[in-house]
Amino acid sequence: MTRLHDAELAAAFDRAAHGYDTLVAANPGYHAHLRRSARRLGLGPSPEGLRVLDLGCGTGASTAALAAVLPGAEITAVDASAGMLERARAKRWPGRVTFVHASAEDLTGAGVWSGGDDRTGAGSGNGGPDEGGTGAGIATGTGAGTATGTGTATGTGAGIGTGAGVSGPFDAVFAAYLFRNVTDPDAVLARVHGLLTPGGRLAAHEYTLSGRWAHRALWTAVSRGLVLPVATALGDGPLYRHLWRSVVEFDTAAAFTDRVRAAGFDRVRALPLPGWQTGITHTVVARRADRPAGPR
Repeated sequence: MTRLHDAELAAAFDRAAHGYDTLVAANPGYHAHLRRSARRLGLGPSPEGLRVLDLGCGTGASTAALAAVLPGAEITAVDASAGMLERARAKRWPGRVTFVHASAEDLTGAGVWSGGDDRTGAGSGNGGPDEGGTGAGIATGTGAGTATGTGTATGTGAGIGTGAGVSGPFDAVFAAYLFRNVTDPDAVLARVHGLLTPGGRLAAHEYTLSGRWAHRALWTAVSRGLVLPVATALGDGPLYRHLWRSVVEFDTAAAFTDRVRAAGFDRVRALPLPGWQTGITHTVVARRADRPAGPR
């Protein structure tokens, strides 16, 4: 089976969105590991005005981890799958979270504007759909303002925008399970580097195998023995076969740190995660360096 890419992959995630949270909930430590990786950004208590980009937010598990670890941060959560974003938006969020429909490869096609105005792009509301009666919708097109939609009580709700470019700079970028699923990870790293403030932090929470045969064998055993049968029963077998293959074909942890370093980052480290995923999943942390990126 070939791997899925770009629009085909986004469509597969759209179809799988209904059962995604059920599957990840069966993974021991899934949410705790995301919070651990968020802490590894090293930002400490987040002051007001700290801006964080959650790139590849899916149904919002990574967004929730960031919101818990960085309670004062303004979080922009981006994903290429409209279906996954709808699942994310339907959850309860504080007013500092905004969702944006865009691919990581084309962040210049995403709209992140506060409140909506006459600029080309989409406005975005503040708050969660359970907290507000306005702005819980999807805004698209040129100059679209804050969307109106459903909600309870009073206030403004979390919107999803598409249109003009993602507005940096950001103090940190968090990317969970993203880089092995993009067609050109080097181009995405370059875009992330450009969106960060000088000295800004990157944390990539990713399936990056250690390179040891035992860890590759364990990943395959868990995928074929547990994940794929459940996913197939839910009708999402093709996507999860892609996800299994994407891990075994992607960089090892050491190779990915080299890739991040070549994109202009320093202080690059691959930190293992505990439990059964040791040697399978790592947090690769880095800082935007002052020097320009070198050749790979």
